[in-house]
Amino acid sequence: MATCVHPSSVIENGAVLHDGVTIGPFCHIGANAEIGAGTQLISHASVIGNTRVGKNCTLHPHAVLGGLPQVIGLAAHPDSRLEIDDGCVFREYATAHSGIPKFGGLTKVGANCYIMIGAHIAHDCQIGNNVVMANNVSLAGHIEVGDNVWFGGLSAVHQFSRIGRNAFIGGGAIVVEDVIPFGSVVGNHAKLAGLNMVGLKRRGFSKADLHEIRSAYKAVFEGNGLFKDRLEAAVTTFAGQPLAMELINFIREGADRPICKPG
Repeated sequence: MATCVHPSSVIENGAVLHDGVTIGPFCHIGANAEIGAGTQLISHASVIGNTRVGKNCTLHPHAVLGGLPQVIGLAAHPDSRLEIDDGCVFREYATAHSGIPKFGGLTKVGANCYIMIGAHIAHDCQIGNNVVMANNVSLAGHIEVGDNVWFGGLSAVHQFSRIGRNAFIGGGAIVVEDVIPFGSVVGNHAKLAGLNMVGLKRRGFSKADLHEIRSAYKAVFEGNGLFKDRLEAAVTTFAGQPLAMELINFIREGADRPICKPG
């Protein structure tokens, strides 16, 4: 399939366009950008900086990928990079910025993510696969997001936060603490409202899986005694149960960070 570029678009020397790329009117592709096979820029979209966009992605009007981090005084640098995996969709005015070199320089978005209108992925974020960000979601720098996380509209996440896989962030939530895998958080500031049961069922988790996750959740968050003691006791209780231990280890590995708890 041939590559097609509208004559009104600007493709800088050095840009790499793979087979079947479609560039609509008034787009801008920078000299250090690479666009994967079958990807489409509908119109007025920009891919700048040291940015690699994977195969079969779609950029809607005014989406901008690869802009410099929003850090005062930071100049362009060859080690500031953005990578977008295959099958991602960036809707109108969605943005993703490249990384800061002293922190490794890489912002990465996994495969098949759907980034809706006005959503923002800041520098040095690491976003998993199949992540959905509804309108005007804002992720600050250095955030880690696991696979299959859904963000409700107008939610925002503080820098350096971790969001475990299969979590759900409620619309308008302001997240300033880590969110456990399989968790559901709501509010400003966000509190843990339970498990993301709807999402887990939709993704095919079995009744046994759900029971395992729910049991670990109750042991850690609803038992008697101090939280830290319940957490350590759960390590023994749930040894050999991988989904339970994923939740437990997520908390233990982030011991230096606050964790969202029930309100």
